[in-house]
Parts: sequence; structure tokens; C-alpha cells
Amino acid sequence: MLTLSGTSIYLRALEPEDLEFVHAIENDETIWPISNTQTPYSRYLIREYLKNARQDIYEAKQLRLAICKQRSFQPVGLVDLFDFDPKNNRAGIGILIKDEGERNQGIGGETLELLIRYSFTQLGLHQLYANIDTQNSASLKLFTKFGFVEIGVKKQWNLIGGKYRDEALFQLINNHNKK
Repeated sequence: MLTLSGTSIYLRALEPEDLEFVHAIENDETIWPISNTQTPYSRYLIREYLKNARQDIYEAKQLRLAICKQRSFQPVGLVDLFDFDPKNNRAGIGILIKDEGERNQGIGGETLELLIRYSFTQLGLHQLYANIDTQNSASLKLFTKFGFVEIGVKKQWNLIGGKYRDEALFQLINNHNKK
């Protein structure tokens, strides 16, 4: 079985053809509170980003992959490893399924399962973490289903819709990797 391929989805590197998809996500203001974005991105900036996406995770300190359904090249979402820290063998993880109609269909779960396996087996990471708005019940349910444990709450952390909201920090430790 391939590390980044599952039953119904696979994860692939970003391609220049993903420009419009990434542009739509980065400029969707409904997603900005989740991604801590405050300004739109031009097609030019995203094109330059995609040109530089060839850097590996050790150079860029992040890895962004397209989530695609099997037998389709078109992405339905993005998954990120960010704040990659090879010294301490950890990274943050974030998942976004673009269209609401594609959510709650098992795509996020399969994506998370694939990326956990990849992070622990291929990258040799000791831990993954996720920052989740305490009101995001779907993400809370998804990450806890895969063994992520809440290790703290950042009170009134993000200003969303004129109100401060708490953000929980979740962690998954790879107990099979004793370094």
C-alpha cells in the first residue's frame, strides 16, 4: 500500500494546475478565521508559491498536499504539515475540505489517517499537534477519534466575528518511535 494513498482518497503534491483551487481557498473569507488569514492573496503570489512548492519539508519547514478522490486529479481539499521541527521531531497539522458538500463524508478521517502514518513512518516524527477552535465540533471529533489528546486551551485566543474564542491545543505522540 502506498503511504499517501487510501481507499477513497490520495494525497499528492501541489501542481501549477492547482492555481485556481488554491486561490479560491486562500481568498475565501469564511475560511480566514480558521487559517488566521487577514488579507487576500493574488494569483501572482500563489503562482510563485506553487513554483517554490518543489522545496522539501526540510527546506520549507512545511508540506502542503492536495486531497484528491481516487481516479480524479481535481483536489477537494488541502492538508498541511506546518512548523516542521526536525530537531524535536514534531509538526502541526491542518486539514481543509473546500466545499461543505464534501465534508462529513470520511475524507477528513482518511486524510488524517494517511498523514499520521506518513509523518510517523516516513518522516520519523515523534509528535503531531493541532490547534482547534473549541466551537469546531467536527474537527474536535475528528482529531480525538485518531488519538489526539487535548493538552491545553488558549483562552480568548482568536477574534472571530467580533468575539474572542478559545482555541484548544491537541497532541498525538508516536509511542512506537522511541528515540
